[in-house]
Amino acid sequence: MTANTASELPLEQTVSPTDELTVAALIGEAHKSGTPVYPIGGGTSLDYGPQPARPGIRLSMNQMNRVLDHPADDLTITVEAGMTLAQLNRHLATKRQWLPIDAPESVRATVGGIVATNACGPRRYSHGTIGDYLLGIRAIDGCGEAYAGGGRVVKNAAGYNLPRLMVGSLGTLGVITQATFMVRPLPTHSALVICDLPSFQQAECLLAALGQSRTTPMIVELLAGPALPFCPLPALPDTAASRLAVGFEGSAADVQGMANVLCDEWQALGADGLTTITRARVDSAWNWLSESPAMLQINVLPSRLVGVMEQVAWLMAASPLQAHAGNGVLRIYRPSPPAPLPSTDEGSFANLVQNTLRPIVTAAGGHLTVLATPTGVELSPAEIWGPPRPGAALMRSIQQRFDPAGILNPGRYTL
Repeated sequence: MTANTASELPLEQTVSPTDELTVAALIGEAHKSGTPVYPIGGGTSLDYGPQPARPGIRLSMNQMNRVLDHPADDLTITVEAGMTLAQLNRHLATKRQWLPIDAPESVRATVGGIVATNACGPRRYSHGTIGDYLLGIRAIDGCGEAYAGGGRVVKNAAGYNLPRLMVGSLGTLGVITQATFMVRPLPTHSALVICDLPSFQQAECLLAALGQSRTTPMIVELLAGPALPFCPLPALPDTAASRLAVGFEGSAADVQGMANVLCDEWQALGADGLTTITRARVDSAWNWLSESPAMLQINVLPSRLVGVMEQVAWLMAASPLQAHAGNGVLRIYRPSPPAPLPSTDEGSFANLVQNTLRPIVTAAGGHLTVLATPTGVELSPAEIWGPPRPGAALMRSIQQRFDPAGILNPGRYTL
């Protein structure tokens, strides 16, 4: 145990267990004393959610990072929760397999943290999110008792779906110690087709046409505003309002064929300035599209996304914008280099969220979430997540059953 003096959380000490029994014993003692426990994986989402005030224990899971079982022929793998996504995929690559989900900062982000935050990226359009691959979990509840859900096989319908319940729970229902995932064969080739667009209206047209396309995209990304740092793509022309990037994966013939077909379809709709990126360049481009942590996230119906994005681009001209357009997800990033955020109340971030952006999103039937609160800014749960959802009371009762003393990540996920 060591003192921790540099953290976003009010921590008194750090513990780095190496096995599940130690995790259970520590939480059991914390339950008896009422001491808060803050489980931490790679530390990539510490500014997500309200900042708690109760001092407690940092439970670092980074020493629990082993592969426990990998029956490659069954396309499943069981690992400890402290393994990073990058480590997991490096191991799987030795068998030409991978876990086909994206998460920001994959070198640091742990699989337990990705499950707890439901982190995902561009590949959700074709491959889904972490919950679609999570077959089983082991975790320790707020009393120090171990529990398990799901299993280690793909076809498993036994019992309640506890693994899905853990997705997005932010560590308030238990500390995940193990997770079993379904994995996929690793694709051999990929390509990215880019089109720079003079208006958001043309972006709307091309996105609508994808519904009738003869291709099968893996990612559909719409970009606007300044580029995120270290952009490997050609600079966006001054005459372009946005950039549409569509990616393909598969065999060499399939990928090249679909890229050619999409270019033909877009040219028939009047698009020009098309670029196809392949080979080594496409890997860096795909990584760049998924690695950066966002500040705000907007979820709307895909049919409403372009209209909302155009309004946000006008209001926040200094912020990079990236939309998982096929899923209706718009991610807003911090200005780079740092620049003042627009607001009608002397730079108030809360005012920007509540009085400028949230009305736009609500009018479009969507939902706004603050993913990262700026340093020195305190937001209420309603300002971070919006009005309480209809199922909030049920969620509180579930949380009470798993953590009756309220010691697991207290204050981080206030319903």
